[in-house]
Parts: sequence; structure tokens; C-alpha cells
Amino acid sequence: MLDREGYRPNVGIILCNTKNEVFWGKRIREHSWQFPQGGIKRGETPEQAMYRELHEEVGLLPEHVFILGRTKDWLRYDVPTHWVRREWRGSYRGQKQIWFLLRLIGRDSDVSLRACDHPEFDAWRWNHYWVSLDAVIEFKRRVYEEALNELARFLNADHRRARRSTTPEAMGLAIEATGKK
Repeated sequence: MLDREGYRPNVGIILCNTKNEVFWGKRIREHSWQFPQGGIKRGETPEQAMYRELHEEVGLLPEHVFILGRTKDWLRYDVPTHWVRREWRGSYRGQKQIWFLLRLIGRDSDVSLRACDHPEFDAWRWNHYWVSLDAVIEFKRRVYEEALNELARFLNADHRRARRSTTPEAMGLAIEATGKK
């Protein structure tokens, strides 16, 4: 399913843990690392595709994550011609993606790279949010940078909310509101 400009609709997933480290998967039998991503099927919303891809590639279910935010618009990258199947050349340009920032509320042990019959990754690790993108295939780096930059505000807002809710004042208000001491 391509749009009029030759881009395939896709979702990208930036999964972070409580330390704001992000999940990186190593492409199976390759030496490149990437965030989970995948195509949007006909009739699927970007959010539905994100949850499907999250399960297929990382083994996580909706109850394992919390959506912190998503990109406002599509982010696009072109795929070099030599990477495009011959039958698609001339009509396929690349991917257009909606990116989601997720917080893992499950455990690391919930991650399963073998949740589907055709795994995308053979290893994974947590990296600093602003880690160098040198390990990402070159034609995707700009989109990764755009997604990380746009979604960083949700990451910071999430931590500010968490800190506010654990201050003595906030805890006192909660005690007062429930009548418990």
C-alpha cells in the first residue's frame, strides 16, 4: 500500500524504560541496530499497527507499555534504489512514519524477540536516549533524529509529572483528599 508519492505508511516505536534509556534491536544476521518499526496494514490505524508491531518484534502487549506521545505528522525517508526490489523501482520511494514514544511499565523479562515466526531482531539492549545514531543504517538516521527530537518533550513531561506526584505536598493532598493519615 503506497501513497501517491510512493511512500509506504509505517510506524516507528521508541520504547523507553524508567531510566529514559531506549530499546535498540539488532537486525537479525546484520550488524545494524534500530528501533522497532513496521508497515501499517489496510484498515489499521497507526496506533493499532504500533501495538501489532510491538508484539511481533518485541513480544510486548498493550498492558506492558504506556503511550507518552506520538509525532504530529508523518516523517519520511527515501530508500536507496539499490535496496528496492526491482519490481517496485519507479513506484516505491520509501517509508512515511508516525513515531510513538512508549514507556515500558512491564519488566525487561517481558521482552521476547521470538514472539512471532519471523523475528526481526536477534539481540537487544538499552541505550541512552541521545546515543549516537552511527549504528543505524545511514538513510534512516535523519528520521530517527527528527523523531527523537520531537518526542523528547513527552519524555521530560512524563518525568515532571512523576516527580510532582511524589512530592510531600502532593502526597499530603492525596492523604487529605482520602481522609487517611
